[in-house]
Amino acid sequence: MISNDAVIMGMLAVILGGIFITESSQNSALKKFYSIIPGLLLCYFVPSLLNSFGIIDASNSKLYFVASRYLLPSALVLLIISADLRKIIGLGPKAVVMFLTGTAGIIIGGPLAILIIDQISPDLVSGDVWRGLTTVAGSWIGGGANQAAMKEVFEVDDQLFSAMITVDVICANVWMAILLIMVGRQKKVDAWLKADTSSIEELKETVSKYQEENDRPTTTTDLVKIAAIAFGLTGLAHYFSDMIAPWISTNAPRTGEIQPNVRLLLVDRIGNDFCADCFLF
Repeated sequence: MISNDAVIMGMLAVILGGIFITESSQNSALKKFYSIIPGLLLCYFVPSLLNSFGIIDASNSKLYFVASRYLLPSALVLLIISADLRKIIGLGPKAVVMFLTGTAGIIIGGPLAILIIDQISPDLVSGDVWRGLTTVAGSWIGGGANQAAMKEVFEVDDQLFSAMITVDVICANVWMAILLIMVGRQKKVDAWLKADTSSIEELKETVSKYQEENDRPTTTTDLVKIAAIAFGLTGLAHYFSDMIAPWISTNAPRTGEIQPNVRLLLVDRIGNDFCADCFLF
């Protein structure tokens, strides 16, 4: 069993590099393979095999701690600052309402899915399944970085998290296939829905024009700037959290707890209560 974090990190880097290189290959066999098995799923699945077969000792590794505490916040910083809020707002109220409706649908969909499946097969949603669904919701709202953040916030078990990643990737690819089919019928669908896509087309042209005008090779200075912004703001967040967290712990010690006395009973079946503690954050 390999316990050296430097060796483990090297192995992970080689695995991820191999997946991305082969996924971008023009080899017909590889293209056919990745058309069936998404590369993103392999990025999660293949490294997990190292731990499953006892090749590495993930339980004593500090790599995930470093990634979740330092690399993940930095990725979220870069994700946020790259968003053009002015252009998004410029899409008009309909686009904003559509975004908020989708977000609300995902938030409500999790508890609703648990309630429905609980009536069909209670064992499927027993235990901490609700915790896993928070990571799926996080992914659908904010991508993989947000999914990892939800894992930390709700303390999702590694085995459950792996299962939820699979669910997330499969659902995402099925939906992507549907979207790709609809792309060829975009004009017909827009006409049927009487959708006004002029603002979206304008945004696409603006983004395309901006990329053409500012497209240039990335320099070392650019990379250093990116690292400085990402890790600088992450460090600033840690600095303030060291003051904010103790204050909350002192003045509102039970904020992060799930209170048994406010348990909301949603379903009562054969003497077993299915509680919605998970919904009372």
